[in-house]
Amino acid sequence: MTSEFAIRRLTAADVDTMRALNALYAAVFEDPASYPADAPDDDWLRRQLGRDTLFALVAESAGTVIGGLTAYELPKLEQARSEIYLYDLAVDAAHRRRGIATALIAELQHIAAETGAWAVFVQADHGDDPAVALYTKLGAREDVMHFDLPPRLRP
Repeated sequence: MTSEFAIRRLTAADVDTMRALNALYAAVFEDPASYPADAPDDDWLRRQLGRDTLFALVAESAGTVIGGLTAYELPKLEQARSEIYLYDLAVDAAHRRRGIATALIAELQHIAAETGAWAVFVQADHGDDPAVALYTKLGAREDVMHFDLPPRLRP
């Protein structure tokens, strides 16, 4: 297997590639319910991929998506700066240990510098030792708690 791969940022013209990335997320995260192949529709994906504050990066080899990440710019109000939240990162199991995740993160860090972002941050789950090891190698660790608060309609 070749070790060559290319990293690129998706644009509004890359709907099919985004679908391939979502399929990779579904497989790697073992979560097909969160990444269904038929949703969202093409117009939604085009609009989101066209946003300057959404970063969808893929690693491709021989025309196939073998890794990718999705990140979002979050403008801050306490200072005139933004942070980039790395939300999803996955590499196909057959292509791991080749530097793909590190290369994807490095490209996101370059984008962060170009856009003037103050930091890139990412969360990892307890027990996801490979992710924790990768992120520890690349940055400073903070132990925080994460809570999902459901939206609620007004009474």
